[in-house]
Amino acid sequence: MTDLRNPHDRFFKTLFSQQAAARDFLLHYLPAEVVSLLDLASLHIHKDSFIDPELQEHFSDLLYQVRLHTGQDIYIYLLFEHKSYPEPEIAFQLLRYQVRIWEQDRKQGQPFRAVLPLVLYHGRQAWTVPLDFAALFELPAALSRYMPTFEYQLTDLSRYSDEDIQGEIILRVSLLLLKYILRDEFGEQFREMVGLLQTLGQQETGLEYLYTILRYVAGGTEKISRNEFSEVVQAIFETGDNPMPTLAEQWLEEGRQEGEAIGLEKGLEQGLEQGLEQGLEQGRAATLKLLRRFLAERFAVSLDHFDTAWAKLDLAALDRLSEVAFSVNSLAEFEARVQIEVEPKGDHPIGD
Repeated sequence: MTDLRNPHDRFFKTLFSQQAAARDFLLHYLPAEVVSLLDLASLHIHKDSFIDPELQEHFSDLLYQVRLHTGQDIYIYLLFEHKSYPEPEIAFQLLRYQVRIWEQDRKQGQPFRAVLPLVLYHGRQAWTVPLDFAALFELPAALSRYMPTFEYQLTDLSRYSDEDIQGEIILRVSLLLLKYILRDEFGEQFREMVGLLQTLGQQETGLEYLYTILRYVAGGTEKISRNEFSEVVQAIFETGDNPMPTLAEQWLEEGRQEGEAIGLEKGLEQGLEQGLEQGLEQGRAATLKLLRRFLAERFAVSLDHFDTAWAKLDLAALDRLSEVAFSVNSLAEFEARVQIEVEPKGDHPIGD
């Protein structure tokens, strides 16, 4: 099971499980000749993970299925390396995961489908590992024909200037965060992103993404102090009367206390208790909206399927379930976890 306390894994899964963000990434970071073959409107996401349990601290993955314009289906396997340095045997790991994908298809009676492997890397060191599997071998030329051979597509964010990072605003902001989150200059770079974050917050679903982004910053790096973080949050929400700075402090505290009970701050200033309560309710509403929509899409249930259970759960419980939703393999498994969250408050049915 995915380590839900890992903020890099959580941010990656939250971002690239959104079909719009996934299509945007593939459009801008695959070679043009490959993009021209894909019907990106047909892209959909498989929630299966193929990462070895002992490697989950360093890697996350998502599997997409997409149709070619010829009518054939292929897989795109996106592997995110969130170590600060490149893995020398990444091609071998990719081969193992591709075989697991094909084995899963065989068990389901599906034909072999091509797997296009992608690696997203955001470490501090530049990627110097060869992109082809055959480079792992040192063999006479006469034996090379007997070795498996393939290449993987690499997006090494350290090699992109800020101006070269493309995509719609949510993707650009997210890739910039990934690029700098492990670097000493993160605080400075984060302050320079205020304009982008303000623009994001003005979009229809922008506040939902800001929740994800600010929580990632709070829990994913030690390169920014609490005071620096608070200053950036104030700058993002400095226009108009808005309880969001208080809500952002709550997000910060959540990020600092991964896996523990959420302890809410009193607010950015004394006397903002009312704003804190309002911010908490907004945070719960935003989390609930995303969770309902995600479950409806993944498990083909109605948006109100879990409403009876949701009424009994606070933001902390909903937040835990939001992470569980990415890792379970079935609706029944998720319902069992919901029941665990509900039981302390009474034995009631979890669905409508």
